Amino acid sequence: MTLINKQIDDFSVRAYQDGAFKTVTKDDVLGHWSVFFFYPADFTFVCPTELEDLAMQYDRFVNEGAEVYSVSCDTEFVHKAWHDESERVSKVRFPMLADPGHVLVSDFDVMRAEGGVADRGEFIVDPEGRIQVYQINADGIGRNAEELLRLLQAAKFVAEAGGAVCPAKWHPGAPTFTPGIGLVGM
Repeated sequence: MTLINKQIDDFSVRAYQDGAFKTVTKDDVLGHWSVFFFYPADFTFVCPTELEDLAMQYDRFVNEGAEVYSVSCDTEFVHKAWHDESERVSKVRFPMLADPGHVLVSDFDVMRAEGGVADRGEFIVDPEGRIQVYQINADGIGRNAEELLRLLQAAKFVAEAGGAVCPAKWHPGAPTFTPGIGLVGM
């Protein structure tokens, strides 16, 4: 079963951001584009490289009107400790969501049965709270924040373009087209 256009469920989780703990709910996600970036666990190997990559691109996501939410099954206290100890993770400015109760990993269907951790899943959620893009990688395969940003830009374009679509490798400003009989098999 696909998760495309699935409405995310209500949630309330704790988070670490900017030296403080806070609560993030579904209401915080509505009204703007959101990127949920699930990873297996804090203090691991591939995960800090991914969070650093996202941190380096964070302003570009914000400029697109999106918030980034990293998510693992660790607590907000572990997120803080990792942020304090890791040179890579210390660059993170976006909310680091704590999901020890498996609320989000269950809703986004990225709960790994063995080990009680999240798969490497990334989800782009529209301002109405519907999933528009998702990808799940095997544990050893790190992700690319620039590609995730491109997918966000494409999802936003399609949502706003009134029927136009983005071809392969599309970037903002590149040609698009409107599907029709004349394009079949082009």
